[in-house]
Amino acid sequence: MHQKYYIMFLFMLMATIGFSQATGNIEGNVISSNGNPIANANVNVLGTSLGSETNRNGEFVIKAIPQGNYTLRVSYVGYENKDLAFSVQAGQTTEIPAVILRNNEEDLDEVIITGNANINSFARAKSQYVAKLPLKDIENPQVYNTITGELLEQQVITSFDDALKNAPGITKLWESTGRGSDGAGYFSIRGFAVQPTLVNGLPGLTNGSPDPANIESIEVIKGPSGTLYGSSLISYGGLINVVTKKPYDYFGGNISYTMGSFGMNRVTADVNMPLDEDGDVALRVNTAYRKQNSFQDLGFSESFFVAPSLSYKVNNRLSFLINTEFYTSESTNPAMLFLDRGAPLKATNMDELGYDPNRSYTSNDLTLKNPNYSLQGQMEYKLSDNWTSQTVFSRSSSKSLGYYSYLYETTRFYMGRTEVEGSVTNLDEGFVFTRYMNNQNSTTLTSDIQQNFIGDFKIGDLRNRMVVGLDYFNRETIDNSSGYIANGNVYIGDASLQNVNESVFGRFDPANYVRNNDSGLLSEASVNNLLSGVALNNSTITEEVYSAYISNVLNITPKISAMASLRIDQFEGENNSQTALSPKFGLVYQPILERVSVFVNYMDGFSNVDPREQGNPAEGATTTVSFDPERAKQLEVGTKLNLVKDRVSASLSYYDIKVSNIVMEDMDRPFYYVQEGEQYSRGFEASITATPVDGLNVIAGYSYNESELEESGLRPETAGPKNLANLWASYSFAGNLDGFGIGFGGNYAGENMIFNRNLGTFTLSSYTVLNAAVFYNAEKFSVNLKLNNLTNEEYYNGWSTINPQTPRNFAASFTYKF
Repeated sequence: MHQKYYIMFLFMLMATIGFSQATGNIEGNVISSNGNPIANANVNVLGTSLGSETNRNGEFVIKAIPQGNYTLRVSYVGYENKDLAFSVQAGQTTEIPAVILRNNEEDLDEVIITGNANINSFARAKSQYVAKLPLKDIENPQVYNTITGELLEQQVITSFDDALKNAPGITKLWESTGRGSDGAGYFSIRGFAVQPTLVNGLPGLTNGSPDPANIESIEVIKGPSGTLYGSSLISYGGLINVVTKKPYDYFGGNISYTMGSFGMNRVTADVNMPLDEDGDVALRVNTAYRKQNSFQDLGFSESFFVAPSLSYKVNNRLSFLINTEFYTSESTNPAMLFLDRGAPLKATNMDELGYDPNRSYTSNDLTLKNPNYSLQGQMEYKLSDNWTSQTVFSRSSSKSLGYYSYLYETTRFYMGRTEVEGSVTNLDEGFVFTRYMNNQNSTTLTSDIQQNFIGDFKIGDLRNRMVVGLDYFNRETIDNSSGYIANGNVYIGDASLQNVNESVFGRFDPANYVRNNDSGLLSEASVNNLLSGVALNNSTITEEVYSAYISNVLNITPKISAMASLRIDQFEGENNSQTALSPKFGLVYQPILERVSVFVNYMDGFSNVDPREQGNPAEGATTTVSFDPERAKQLEVGTKLNLVKDRVSASLSYYDIKVSNIVMEDMDRPFYYVQEGEQYSRGFEASITATPVDGLNVIAGYSYNESELEESGLRPETAGPKNLANLWASYSFAGNLDGFGIGFGGNYAGENMIFNRNLGTFTLSSYTVLNAAVFYNAEKFSVNLKLNNLTNEEYYNGWSTINPQTPRNFAASFTYKF
């Protein structure tokens, strides 16, 4: 019953918030002396925290200014500042005459303004999703990193996994498997596993890897964010939000062809067109077709993607936006080796294991299909000068159809002996992995409806920016997949092996080692025969979450702001009902307004825990026990910088996350559970985007993470490497080489304990992967050449698994713009 009082409290709090007092607005435009609009110019009301930026047409609007007399300052990198006096009357909009900025370095008659060439195109100054408010990064107490579409284009990114390598503190744990319910890739953020589950801040589940063709940017949001996003789709370490491309009000687009190593062929198109004379109705369609073979001996992937998006501006108060995505793919399973979780380890690193990364142990006959679709709709209605109503909904379907397999360590050869049914054979060292397979037939359906009220108003002299929202989330998983069967054994070890137990592998032929060390039946007909008698799961699991939240950013002074947020979640699942209350607090101080901020945050996350059966079945009946939600609490301090006339942006922070209420088996009573487990994750993160000189863009990051399970003192396998670093620098030439550019960078990851238990530790070696690019951009076309993994580094990722990564490869992209 307590949840009812929480909800009543939230709604009473919402009801106490009135609309603004006597305020007005200003609007205008900023141009150069030769009449060209200046985009991204800063427009600030001096003595207040009010401000804005100009759009691509040089236009700006600043709302909710208390009536009175003010000074407006307009600034832009490379131009002289302009100060203008103006007055605001209650309920009126003041039009500012055209603001003309003069270049402070050269005669403007010789300058053509096409955008801010000095601002790093790899950076984004604000996000409307991170705080569910249009809040600038420097005034947000939460840390997040943005990967822009411009960066993806320059790096010839064709996979989502490669795109995420540009954010600090994130690393891949697990390949995208395509299997039902959780087939997308897993990544580690601040010591915890997370999948890409959000699109435009709404649920966007997939059983595969998202296609980058429709990505405007990717936001990697750090820390437990349960207050604004709940618990069903994120992790304690953070979340990954994909921001899609939106329609605009003029005709344009491009067509691109990319070719590359391992038979890659990829064709993309981005077409935008207004559907009326004023551009109030616009349609944008992004589409992509891709086919590529695996870098291993067998395997391939093929996909088709199309994403129509429609916008409709009814008037200045009402607008609609519809985003849709349709994606279908067919691919073989990526090679994944699971270490035995029930016996002491005999190998502790890749050298001891002796695995050949060029072997896939699969068949092109055995594939998985992943048809997905998603639909998002948004209606925005301007209730007043200070409040906007935002109604959004999403619906998605993600399917998995076909054959899924993995290799699990089952038998070891060592010291001339074998553990196969107690027999002893004269064998070299090695390991046997059994292939387990099933027939996937799974569908995950999600629905989400949100109603947000977004306000920007003053109470007295204090500015408030607030979001008040309700959220309903529903997920249904229909699983008609088969159970698993064993399909042969795979020997991992020395290729000079002369004798292999025939009961395990059949006859061994040293002259044809690659084929004969796998006893599996890998044709579709053979697998169907093996699965013919296996029972189907035939299960349907439904969960619902009802939520209400409120978040407010209060400007105590122009330099000091505080964020306070609260959320209540009512979770309803199979035989499980739980309530969680999640607070969030943040404080930002800007010693130099818009340039330097110091912040601290307290953030909360939670996870609903399913009931469990406890008691020894051999001694009698078991009982079902319920648990409270797990809790994650983060304290973080740091600074954000925006220096040298917007040429350098950086963030540095230290965080401390503690997870409590972890359910674990009672050490003194087997088959019984206690909710006393704890885990901590602490670390430091730094990121920087910079344009030291015109034409040179740099993005870099470093992270250090220390994680530990307090009961065992071991580092969790989800934590990934302690040390991670990323760098990408590009230079665009001017003068006679105008349009040409080069890029260079890469990633470093420290040692990674992918298996770390009382049974032993398996460690993947540290690695450094370097990449380089050459590009040429003209008005109507561009050519981008990219060489990945210059040194042909052999490296692996994993999470109690071993996943070989791609060796040296090449890609060339040719784009025509219209």
